[in-house]
Amino acid sequence: MSSSIENIEKVLGAKRFGDRSVQIDWILTDSRSLCFPEETLFFALKTKRNDGHKYLPELYERGVRNFVVGELPADMKSFQDANFLQLANPLKGLQKLAEKHREQFQIPVIGITGSNGKTIVKEWLYQLLSPDRVVTRSPRSYNSQIGVPLSVWLMNERTELAIFEAGISEMGEMEALQTIIKPTVGILTNIGGAHQENFFSLQDKCMEKLTLFKDCDVIIYDGDNELISSCVAKSLFTSREIAWSKKDNERPLFIESIQKGEHATTIKYRYLGMPNEFSIPFIDDASIENSLHCLAVALYMMVSPEQITERMARLEQIAMRLEVKEGKNDCVLINDSYNSDLASLDIALDFMSRRSDDKGKKRTLILSDMLETGQSSKLLYRQVAELVHSRGVEKIIGVGEEIRTAAARFEIEKYFFRTTEELLESDLLAGLRNEVILVKGSRAFHFDRISDRLELKVHETILEINLNALVDNLNYYRSKLKPETKMVCMVKASAYGAGSYEIAKTLQDHRVDYLAVAVADEGSDLRKAGITCSIMIMNPELTAFKTMFDYKLEPEVYSFHLLNELIKAAEKEGVTNFPIHIKLDTGMHRLGFAPEEIPELIDRLKKQTAVIPRSVFSHLVGSDGAQFDSFTRRQIEMFEAASECLQGAFQHKILRHICNTAGIERYPGAQFDMVRLGIGLYGIDPFTNQIIHNVSTLKTTILQIHEVPKEETVGYSRKGHLERDSRIAAIPIGYADGLNRRLGNGHAYCLVNGQKAPYVGNICMDVCMIDVTDIDCKEGDKAIIFGDDLPVTVLSEILETIPYEILTSVSNRVKRVYYQN
Repeated sequence: MSSSIENIEKVLGAKRFGDRSVQIDWILTDSRSLCFPEETLFFALKTKRNDGHKYLPELYERGVRNFVVGELPADMKSFQDANFLQLANPLKGLQKLAEKHREQFQIPVIGITGSNGKTIVKEWLYQLLSPDRVVTRSPRSYNSQIGVPLSVWLMNERTELAIFEAGISEMGEMEALQTIIKPTVGILTNIGGAHQENFFSLQDKCMEKLTLFKDCDVIIYDGDNELISSCVAKSLFTSREIAWSKKDNERPLFIESIQKGEHATTIKYRYLGMPNEFSIPFIDDASIENSLHCLAVALYMMVSPEQITERMARLEQIAMRLEVKEGKNDCVLINDSYNSDLASLDIALDFMSRRSDDKGKKRTLILSDMLETGQSSKLLYRQVAELVHSRGVEKIIGVGEEIRTAAARFEIEKYFFRTTEELLESDLLAGLRNEVILVKGSRAFHFDRISDRLELKVHETILEINLNALVDNLNYYRSKLKPETKMVCMVKASAYGAGSYEIAKTLQDHRVDYLAVAVADEGSDLRKAGITCSIMIMNPELTAFKTMFDYKLEPEVYSFHLLNELIKAAEKEGVTNFPIHIKLDTGMHRLGFAPEEIPELIDRLKKQTAVIPRSVFSHLVGSDGAQFDSFTRRQIEMFEAASECLQGAFQHKILRHICNTAGIERYPGAQFDMVRLGIGLYGIDPFTNQIIHNVSTLKTTILQIHEVPKEETVGYSRKGHLERDSRIAAIPIGYADGLNRRLGNGHAYCLVNGQKAPYVGNICMDVCMIDVTDIDCKEGDKAIIFGDDLPVTVLSEILETIPYEILTSVSNRVKRVYYQN
């Protein structure tokens, strides 16, 4: 839905510079996601860690001519024929623009908030309601102060119903989202501990979330949740309430029974006195709760009980993430079965475009017809073709009659098929080689079969890496820094077991200042994979200097012997002013120059031009322990004096850094110029040993279940003695995969269907056995070794070690699967 720049100027009350007349179709806040520059309005947002104004010249060079800014560029002459709308606060302007856009629509708008389940409820509502009306919904999890206005902007003249998520992380945030969404129907999914650090209590959080619903016609929530019910009562809403209940048969929506089967759950309910029932193809409690919220909405929206029953039975699992997997024939597979519309296609293509150039792989898109968009095919596939071309896709494989009809619009290598079966029966998929392949299809086309055909099957045990959680952890620690403080992110030891390239690429996308690895080979591998940001080598080897010069890898220097050899090698190669990082020993007594060696170090550095100190740093010994606080303060004082001495001898700025993850949190006054983020990036607070946002989940699959009588034994050396008749499951993970043998014989457990399954007997090299006697499970079910509900810290405490050891022990034969929401 277009808007003229003149209208936007008026809405924002902005001061305008430039007289170019243009229609705006696209709103942009992330310079990396530019697609249609001529029709784009860029909002230069300032955050704690970034400033959109930095990207104005780059965006202008790429064709953008319309900007909302807080500050005008110093050299306005460089921005000929551009429009600048100047505001005191561009973020407030973005929100105001979305608010005014929302006012144009007199339609039902569903607002969803809660601690968990928002995205699943939104997507299931789409599945239930889209057959009857054109629905606009939030892309993925766009529920923040920035994501909500971007979502609302997607509403257009065809929209008959909108569904938006709203997420908050601190008090006072929901008011702004309420004025933008203005929901007529409100859903509160539940209240839990996510982001609790910024709220005094769960009640405060619940009351803040309920702010979203102050002008709703109806509010839907779990009437059996005492906290939510109490907060709703305190809110004094005048709107209608549909509080479903399993206990109170006086509620308008009473849940009479919930019967779980092997693969489905049957729910009997009574709405306004009328009995009905439906089944969903899920048996977990979270899915049941989510389906009840959806049931209440569907009934309120006057979907017939018969249609509800039919559509509930067809609800599909929501893959809330873009998964990156290793494909066959040296391909990389990006699986996005989340949804298929123009907005989600743009997000997925953007994700692909940021990855594939660096590895020199061809970009290939497998795309189905887009169903139920409400747009004419002619307009829709014109826009799809424009997206495909602008994102640099080199090959498209289309499936469906509509996209096949639009084949002429795609001026690249192309193949089209009427059905998924026709594609699978062809030889095309087998011929894909050295390509990055995005698989993007409407659910009706069952593209999971295509993904399954393309995926390289290696091992049923996988390590899932949540890239969103990684970024959340990064931003958590960034929020504790002064705006000018730089950050080094540790990706050594294959990014603490998570896989160096994917982690490094994500961190580079989020503009960290340095990456740090242990040895030069790790750094050169990242360079070959396309990582361009600065890389620090923490343990440089004398035999690797040439590699460091060739790949611009900056070594730590901790001794005169290493320094002299490095200078000699650099001079031999004709290298000058090569950046190095001076390591000081302030108490670790592992590596580093002693403070009293600084004058001699300065003298040596001054007498050559081969290398130049880029930073000076030291390691804190016990920043994660309060018992070492006095020693830590002495370290900081010693480092400050020695580093000032070094800086005083040189005119150029030498960055200073001593804080590690625990130091960032506990010693904010010691940030100096830069900090180093290690284990905290991967979700572990080293001071409390608690999980911040879990990044890694190690999971596997039950291979076989045996009924084993009492008094029998399980495993090698007959260590697993059974004291009762038992069901013993074998899972394909052993000590060769990184599962420590000391966890066996009942010392620890994994989770099967959310329940504890103790390890029985000795853990073998490739397989171990678990006791599932009291668990409703079957062969093929998943077993979680560690993850969201079984933190890696539980295992490290059992083993009396640190989480680092557990994470870095996961072997390379365990396949890494990366995803983002």
